[in-house]
Amino acid sequence: MIAEYFKQGKVIAYPTDTIYGLGCLATDKKAIKRIYRIKKRNKKNPLLILASSFGMVRKYCFLSMAQERFLKNKWPGPVSVVLRAKSLLPKELTGGKGSIAVRMPKNNFLIKTIRRVGAPIVSTSLNISGKKNIIKPDNLENYFETRKPDLIINAGELKSKPSRLVDIRDINNIKILRK
Repeated sequence: MIAEYFKQGKVIAYPTDTIYGLGCLATDKKAIKRIYRIKKRNKKNPLLILASSFGMVRKYCFLSMAQERFLKNKWPGPVSVVLRAKSLLPKELTGGKGSIAVRMPKNNFLIKTIRRVGAPIVSTSLNISGKKNIIKPDNLENYFETRKPDLIINAGELKSKPSRLVDIRDINNIKILRK
């Protein structure tokens, strides 16, 4: 059912293996624009995507053998990496920067959902940009005022933290962007 919502261009608030995310199909320009409006996010700030496999990452991002070796020890798990994006991803998703943060979650439900969708899904924090992450999605109807997600999956309180963010575009000069 949730995969069908993604395929229909819906924006969904959902639990990940780290925090609650706000997402849509990563290839749907219209839904991506809605996420920017819902979050009141600057369009120059790229969004993060979740992939179900290394094959999916290779399809949508440039991934060298050295980068893949680095990721074999990190994925699936709470580490997001910045890679160069391929043209299959809309520029709206990358903020026009040509790169994208991507992660393979350690969550069977999400992996199965992404496989059913057949493409990566957006996973940005569930909040208005610059505000605290939402750990319990109760009363989201009031939080987001006029623009809201189409579906909210409430799995209770999530007290985890956002994924670590690492730039591995230059595998010889790895940069930690968020611990």
